Amino acid sequence: MSQSFLRTRTAILLTVAITTIVLILGLFFYIKRQFFITRTEINDDVMVEKIVSMGKLELVKYSMKDVIEKKEIRNILPDKRILFVAVGEVTGCIDLTRIKKSDIVPSGSDSLTVFLPKPEICYVKLDHQQSKVYDVSGAWFPGDSKNMVEDIYKIAEKQILDYAGKQNILGKTNENARLIFKPMLENISGKRVGIEFRQ
Repeated sequence: MSQSFLRTRTAILLTVAITTIVLILGLFFYIKRQFFITRTEINDDVMVEKIVSMGKLELVKYSMKDVIEKKEIRNILPDKRILFVAVGEVTGCIDLTRIKKSDIVPSGSDSLTVFLPKPEICYVKLDHQQSKVYDVSGAWFPGDSKNMVEDIYKIAEKQILDYAGKQNILGKTNENARLIFKPMLENISGKRVGIEFRQ
């Protein structure tokens, strides 16, 4: 065999070997990449169930934090206990859609009385990002922990609403409505305005 034939054969073998190694490396990295790639799929089916016209004017918001411990004392098994820090808010408002023409009553030539709907609680809302369950113990059966957490959220909403009531949130809503509406209506009408609330 001549030298040139050997050289040609060696070059071909070397080219085939390098091409094979490149292909194997490429395949290795492709397969490795496929193993570590994760795709997130979110499927949803949104339906509008109800459209409500909003006319409620929020006049005061109480932001609150409460630490709640709930225990269920048991005779044989260890007690069930949950410790929860609730962060939430309660908002007081009045519903402007309920104001009628008959609620504006003239009182002489230079004054009038406006009857507003009585203040109400717009909503009670827990902040799920800031509220935290710190301890759950005594949950022996499947679903116990989940039920305890769901229950403590309901209790927390009620506690926050009750506390807002004790702090006179509706009275503060009433006061803020007078502070906002009286000067505004006097500027619009050019008359002295008295604010009253329907019972």
